[in-house]
Amino acid sequence: MANVFIGGIHGSMGRRVQAAIDATDDLKVVGGLDRQTNLASQLPVFQKVEDINVQADVWVDFTIASVAKVNAEWALQHDFNVIIGTSGLDQADFKALGQLAVAHHQRLLIVPNFAISAVLLMQFAEKAAQYFPDAEVVEAHHADKVDSPSGTARATAQLISAARQKSPIAPEETSQPARGEWVDDVPVHALRLPGYVAQEEVLFGGQGESLSIKQVSFDRSSFMPGVLLAVRQIRTLPEGLTVGLDALL
Repeated sequence: MANVFIGGIHGSMGRRVQAAIDATDDLKVVGGLDRQTNLASQLPVFQKVEDINVQADVWVDFTIASVAKVNAEWALQHDFNVIIGTSGLDQADFKALGQLAVAHHQRLLIVPNFAISAVLLMQFAEKAAQYFPDAEVVEAHHADKVDSPSGTARATAQLISAARQKSPIAPEETSQPARGEWVDDVPVHALRLPGYVAQEEVLFGGQGESLSIKQVSFDRSSFMPGVLLAVRQIRTLPEGLTVGLDALL
């Protein structure tokens, strides 16, 4: 039985993660961290990390970037393995938290997207970029998503850029707002609209042909198999930082 602590336990993802874990026989939620403590629950829920007095095998974090960083620092220093599903952390955060994980002999897994379809999309896009260097990423999420572009879109763009064997021939970076943000020389467009959960499409253009790869999460339940996989398997990872769920597939 692995014990799990959830950062952001009363948020949209936190509630789903708790329900998914409660439905298993081998995992147990033993506490959470959230600004709200007035929701009916038998679990201890804390408002500040320094007040936490329960121990767990894994800390799962679905908060916001600034909070997730502080949470992870505390958790790694207090013998938790840490899974971060929160996006918005930058490379400096990755490096600092990874070093902290190594120093405390813990495992830190940062996952841009827990949907298996999204992980496969990134793998397929990385492969396609070897042959189609001209690519753009379009992602759409619910209107309440804070960060833009999403962590998944950023990770996809970085994989495409690294996999290219030729330079793209598309126009160079421009300041036009409609172009979105450039991530490692890949244009990324972010849409925030009601009715969406999460989707991403990568469009490649070549001489006389095009290729598009798309995944859609219609419901947050699409993330739960990946979350459960990460919680169950994080101890199989090496100490320090691992980025992406594909390390466990």
